[in-house]
Amino acid sequence: MTRFTGKKLLIAPLDWGLGHATRCIPIIKELIAINCTVWLAGEKAQEKLLREEFPNLPFIPLKGYRIRYSASGVAGKILLQVPKILRAIKDENNWLKAQVSKYGFDGVISDNRYGLYHDKIFSVFIAHQLTIKSPFGKWSEKILRQWNYKFINHFNECWVPDDENEDNLAGELSHPEKLPDIPVKYIGPLSRFVRKDSYGEETEAEEKKDHLLIILSGPEPHRTLLEEKIIGEIAHYNGTATIVRGLPSAENIIPSTNNIRFHNHLPSKILNKEMKKAEFVISRTGYSTVMDIAKMKKKSILIPTPGQPEQEYLASYLSGKRIAFCLNQKDFSLLQTLNEAHSFNYCIDY
Repeated sequence: MTRFTGKKLLIAPLDWGLGHATRCIPIIKELIAINCTVWLAGEKAQEKLLREEFPNLPFIPLKGYRIRYSASGVAGKILLQVPKILRAIKDENNWLKAQVSKYGFDGVISDNRYGLYHDKIFSVFIAHQLTIKSPFGKWSEKILRQWNYKFINHFNECWVPDDENEDNLAGELSHPEKLPDIPVKYIGPLSRFVRKDSYGEETEAEEKKDHLLIILSGPEPHRTLLEEKIIGEIAHYNGTATIVRGLPSAENIIPSTNNIRFHNHLPSKILNKEMKKAEFVISRTGYSTVMDIAKMKKKSILIPTPGQPEQEYLASYLSGKRIAFCLNQKDFSLLQTLNEAHSFNYCIDY
């Protein structure tokens, strides 16, 4: 990262949930620390989150891929949108050329946006998913890898947010049999949270027995389906809970009680404190959330988004390493699952 010292850089995360934006936060902070001039790009929820974290940084509107999902699964729905995705990649490449010409950027860091490469400036692609899991078997994963690498190889470097050794968090996703042709750097897991020290002016939070942090995220309609399931059961929970809905742009709110607090979104500092307080964290198996939980060394209950092969693989991988207690959405029942998680032999000293 020192190659960027004092440079003018553009950073843009993919609009696939908030995880791509949140894991850019520690990178942005490190770049600012080495006197880089950082500009950001994105739209909607990603823009709101990044503007909240970095209100003084310049921001350029950039249309997202706007991928749509279905209740029956992700893979098939995405296949139908491949032409749309390819158009978005071409459009953002043309957009980048115009921005470089207008603002004179020295480099660009793209979190999973395939079109943000440039022939005349140093371009970095961030991805933990070098192996793209498929429900159709290994033959299709090889085709997806070729497609994935075709775009990644347009960049100068690929940064992988995971450890290079066997004590890693993403398994085959980040450690494929074959790497891209460009230099690949394992930069370690990325988290916006801190565990031991106070976060800014926030005081240390002690873990509270029977306190839950429930983080809802991911594509619709499954975000809402899981939310409805939890709301239907949380009234029977005897402890306390903080439920973050993962809707930073939403205006409607769910009323809180003394023991159960609902938030559409929480800034990083407050969410960091809430994770410290939680005895268990319940969330999707999104990789950015996995990195946060690993950083904080928390016991977690992870529920992969149905039909999303990456999350389903991570659930199996993390369960096998005893890093997290994972189960399918159809099998999730709050009270029963908590009883099972209390008996799970967690291994969180990784």
